[in-house]
Amino acid sequence: MQHIKNRQIISIGLAIFSMFFGAGNLMYPILVGMNSGANTTYGMIGFLLTAVFLPLTGLLAMILFDGNYTTFFERLGKIPGNLFILTSMIIIGPVIAIPRIITLSHTMTAPFLPFEVLRDSASLTSSFLFALIFLGITFLATFRENRIVDVLGNFISPILLASLTAIIIKGIFIADTIVPTTHSPLTDFSRSLIVGYETLDLLGAIFFSSIVLHILHNTLGGTIGHDKRTFAIIGLKAGGLGLSLLGIVYIGMSILGMYHGHNLIDANAGELFREIAFKVLGSGGAFLIATSVLMACLSTSIALAAVVGEYAQHTIFRNKIGYVPALTLTLLACVPLSTFGLGKVLALTAGPLVYIGYPLIITITLCNIAHKAINFDWIKLPVLITFILATISYIY
Repeated sequence: MQHIKNRQIISIGLAIFSMFFGAGNLMYPILVGMNSGANTTYGMIGFLLTAVFLPLTGLLAMILFDGNYTTFFERLGKIPGNLFILTSMIIIGPVIAIPRIITLSHTMTAPFLPFEVLRDSASLTSSFLFALIFLGITFLATFRENRIVDVLGNFISPILLASLTAIIIKGIFIADTIVPTTHSPLTDFSRSLIVGYETLDLLGAIFFSSIVLHILHNTLGGTIGHDKRTFAIIGLKAGGLGLSLLGIVYIGMSILGMYHGHNLIDANAGELFREIAFKVLGSGGAFLIATSVLMACLSTSIALAAVVGEYAQHTIFRNKIGYVPALTLTLLACVPLSTFGLGKVLALTAGPLVYIGYPLIITITLCNIAHKAINFDWIKLPVLITFILATISYIY
């Protein structure tokens, strides 16, 4: 029994790591190291607070709510709660997260693709065809929902970790001089804190945790019984493992940016990892670079598609269609923005949806944890205050 639990914890922990490590996670920690230079330690502290600690907080909150994100958000009231969920699904689905994954994956892997028609990431035709292929692979890995954790934990995550580890270790061994910086440590800390926002990983934690706990109930229910405490312990251990791995890889990626980010200040954000990996591995490492990118982007795409597809099935279509048709429609809805190019998708990431909406999600998460832990019942007023302050901050 204990052997089964430990094996499942490792598998789920690896799956959680790969769910989080997607498009933005390939470029943002490198940006932190490149922009912070000698202050990378301070930059990474800020980045880890919003890109690792916040997701861990979200995981804890969802465990306290038994993975039920509807109950989690409906503490605001039924209508506001459902609007929050709908907006979140739009953000992590067809409007920002999945198109960002696809466009970044295309930008990074374009030189390695076997067909000429796919190599021009700026071409509408090339982007459209790449999006269809990428979403088709996502569908094949996602349409059997209960197999998602196995696919991510036992196959994609080990390949992703191995390829990233090889690049990071080689990069550290051939490190040269640190990228210069003129910023103060406090400036780099605060800037990196905001960069961590743009990973959107708190949203991922809330909704990924929901689907992981749901799959846990389906796969382990007969093994360990439907004991909430046992499920909570397994979920927390697995989440801690996955997010610890995430933090370690972030630190390694920031070191790559710190030592190998020279002359890349004006580079396209989507090309940073590819260019630095080329510096570290040379042209002979092209296969490893492409593998890292595809595994990272595909793993998060699988998790997001499953979450949004399940939501569409149960909430949008009221169970009138099955999971597979709902998943298909979800993926097709991601095609339009996936063809517009990385720059346009990243511009959406930096808009009010993130800089006003994300602080609201943080406030809701903290209030809900306090509600479960110390019977703190206030939520509407803190969220309203946060909304006013975040709106003023964004405008000015």
